[in-house]
Amino acid sequence: MNAIARLMHPRSVAVVGASADPSKMTGRPVSYLRKHGFTGEIYPVNPRAAEIDGLRCYPDIASLPEAPDAAIVLLGAGRAEAAVRDLAARGTAAAIVLASGYGETSEEGARRQQALKEAAGTMRLLGPNTIGLVNLTDRITLSASGALEIGDLPAGRISVVSQSGGILGSLLSRAADRGIGFAKLASTGNEADIDSTDLIEHLIEDEATSVIAAYMEGLRRPEHFREVARRAAAAGKPIVVFKVGRSESGARSASSHTGALAGADRVYDALFRQCGVIRAETFADLLDIPAALANRRRAAGKRVAILTSTGGAGTLVADSLGLAGFDVPVPDTATAARIAALQEGDDAAAGRNPVDVTLAGLRPDLFRGAIDALQESPTYDATVVIVGSSALAQPSLVADAVVECQARSAKPILAYVSPHAPEVLRLLNRQGIPAFAAPESCASVLSALQERPAPAAAAPVSPGADAGIASFAAGALNEAESKTLFARFGVPVTREAVAPDAAGTMAAAEGLGDKVVLKVLSRQILHKSDLGGVKVGLSPAELPAAAEMMLEGLRRAGAPEPEGFLVQEMVEGGVEMILGFHRDPQIGPVILLGMGGVAAELLQDTALRLPPLSRSDAEGMIEELRTAPLLKGYRGAAPADVPALVDAILAFSRMAEAAGERLLEAEVNPLFVLREGDGVRAVDGLAVLA
Repeated sequence: MNAIARLMHPRSVAVVGASADPSKMTGRPVSYLRKHGFTGEIYPVNPRAAEIDGLRCYPDIASLPEAPDAAIVLLGAGRAEAAVRDLAARGTAAAIVLASGYGETSEEGARRQQALKEAAGTMRLLGPNTIGLVNLTDRITLSASGALEIGDLPAGRISVVSQSGGILGSLLSRAADRGIGFAKLASTGNEADIDSTDLIEHLIEDEATSVIAAYMEGLRRPEHFREVARRAAAAGKPIVVFKVGRSESGARSASSHTGALAGADRVYDALFRQCGVIRAETFADLLDIPAALANRRRAAGKRVAILTSTGGAGTLVADSLGLAGFDVPVPDTATAARIAALQEGDDAAAGRNPVDVTLAGLRPDLFRGAIDALQESPTYDATVVIVGSSALAQPSLVADAVVECQARSAKPILAYVSPHAPEVLRLLNRQGIPAFAAPESCASVLSALQERPAPAAAAPVSPGADAGIASFAAGALNEAESKTLFARFGVPVTREAVAPDAAGTMAAAEGLGDKVVLKVLSRQILHKSDLGGVKVGLSPAELPAAAEMMLEGLRRAGAPEPEGFLVQEMVEGGVEMILGFHRDPQIGPVILLGMGGVAAELLQDTALRLPPLSRSDAEGMIEELRTAPLLKGYRGAAPADVPALVDAILAFSRMAEAAGERLLEAEVNPLFVLREGDGVRAVDGLAVLA
């Protein structure tokens, strides 16, 4: 059993700094361990008390009768380091440090945190600045969270990893109120040692966990997270993440809270999408979505039946589903006939969706029959049952009917409880029916329940591929050098030649066609067209004079003297794209695809992925663009060569992966995507090497 497993399942726990007063924060852990049924050994440590809560109290760690599997350190930052060192010396597997005043505060706090980590040695450390962990499967509460005052905390199949201790308590109390059970909950705090990815990795192997929910402020090891998330997907254990820091103020708050950089939010979107992680858009989703996923039912499509006995609530759900891209089709003929028969021939009501069964709350047989008809219908992939006010008098009649019908079908059934009825929500959730108090939750949850393909693995880069970049010097490359680099990895580029001066441009145009493009060649001028450094459609004879005019324009603008000129074949008739690479300060390498050309910054229509890319990643980037229809023959135009674009994206990604830390920045803009069968061409580009 490794250290994290012993932390989650300790046979013995030391509570260092325990208080005999259960009303104090330092008095809670011993009280909670006993209250919630921990059956192992509890060793309070406090030199000023002989016993705590009927348990013998030890004056120091050295006097403990054995090395505990786990310890909770309740001392302040000034004394915690010594306690951690003593615990490590005794052979404790893992310790939880609750104190704040570390890396989240200042440089001095960061130094104190590093000293704490060094004091732990080989002992694992959770925290500091954490509220601890709770194992409800085995009734082990290594925490001081006030949410543990709740007496009835049901065990379930959802485990939670949170970088915020307060959020852990919030979810624990909200779930208890909703009748939703948890398996394990842990707060990682400042992550001096054990981080959120470590705990997720452990939970993949936890038999009691079906779904992993995570409250995330930042990632310290994105590559490890990516690997672990793919393993979770392969194991059939969905990960649902609520990532804060979407706004500038939220990012600042997340950073100041845990000391974790928030990173660019869109890069996190790309990371989650690639490794099969479901992103919770709202805090409510972080509870709603895992609760539904724990039911282990998936929707094969986006066609939803709504069964209601109150028209207004049905419209609320239908509207939110429509906005989320779901279809609410009318029942097929056979299903409509079944429902009409149940309602004694009310054909008009039976032929609509939402299906309004007014007497359902008073007639459980009608309710059951209608749910069965919709669940068995080939027209629908899922059913939303709206629980109206009539259920308040006899809530078990509604719950029993839904539970009974769910057992007869593999399709998901959700419940929207229209009146304010917490007891009905609890009853439904405890019986395995995902039930919500907000109509919008139905759309969020059904989106998460869509069947998803497993994340595709990218092909490994060939050994020695980095040799393609070794011959280039450090710094910014000019356009010709940049495109030479791209071409070495398989990105198609334009035919072109370099001229050292204006007089040599005509000779450089040989074999490039009757009309060519002339550009200044400079590693210092990034936006050539802004300074008149690009001329298109010139004949070879016009090149020398045009080059002299360019030089004169650059001198008037105070631009640096160019290294020469680039004469390039004319490429026309394609869709202009931008293909780029940059390094996010936290997540690392990122590939960007978007609509390109001079309007690239204006359109802001881009998709992101993290290398290495699979073919499905590249195809997904294209589909994600709002302007993707332009590639498919929009308004009668010829379709573009999308497969060649996919190949170019993958080649660019292989270049980024092979270059490693040497590649700081790269961009192809524009990348012309020509007619179907004609391929793509990198028309302009830049690269910056370390």
